[in-house]
Amino acid sequence: MAEIVGRDLSDSRFERVDLSRTRFRSIDLAGTRFHDVNLYRAVLRAAWLVEVDITGEIRDLTINGVDVGPLVEAELDRRDPERVLMRPTDPDGFRRAWDVVEHRWEETVARARELAPEQLHVSVDGEWSFTETLRHLLFATDAWVGRAVLGDPAPWHPLDLPWDELSDGPGVPRDRAARPSLEEVLALRRERMATVRRVLDELTPARLEESTTPVDGPGWPPAEAYPVRECLLTVLNEEWEHRRYAERDLAVLERGGPAPADG
Repeated sequence: MAEIVGRDLSDSRFERVDLSRTRFRSIDLAGTRFHDVNLYRAVLRAAWLVEVDITGEIRDLTINGVDVGPLVEAELDRRDPERVLMRPTDPDGFRRAWDVVEHRWEETVARARELAPEQLHVSVDGEWSFTETLRHLLFATDAWVGRAVLGDPAPWHPLDLPWDELSDGPGVPRDRAARPSLEEVLALRRERMATVRRVLDELTPARLEESTTPVDGPGWPPAEAYPVRECLLTVLNEEWEHRRYAERDLAVLERGGPAPADG
């Protein structure tokens, strides 16, 4: 077992490091940032969680003997009652959910249009820019509807943007340097959203209970069978959460910060 004792590692950067089963004692983590961190079955004792901001999937999280996951979900539903529509159980429910997604994104895009075009390429607090967020949703739709549900082994457009931690693979684009205009990305978004609408309009109870047919060739998701229901729920979740993040960051840009970076 490696031991790191009595060392000052402040301002260090750890990336793609395996710290599973590591033990920490008397550690100062004030001001640290974690992104894409797997804390499955982590145990914290005598921890100071003061002014901590956590965004992510929260399930089976027990704090001082209380499972807070259901409490967080209930509070999020209370704040936005339409959020519960993102967990449909039948075809009509999926169609209603997509109505909400389309309407919400229309409002968000209208808000983004009020900003200068260069602001839409600005990263707020290290997150995707508004344009990159839309590009990621192109990827999510192509992956879970175009590839998984409709069986196209390579539905990608060059502007599709997978999440950063996905390993590079044959045929899957990842051009972080691209700076397409909002209108160019929105044209692709309209095509993808129309595809989802068509799938949902044709959705039947029987189809919803089926699994997809594995496709040939590399890509994401892997060439396996997936429940159609889970594929469509994944798209709804991606649309809902990334719009929420986009709204959060647009508010920062509207207040005048941060400034666009060079390049």
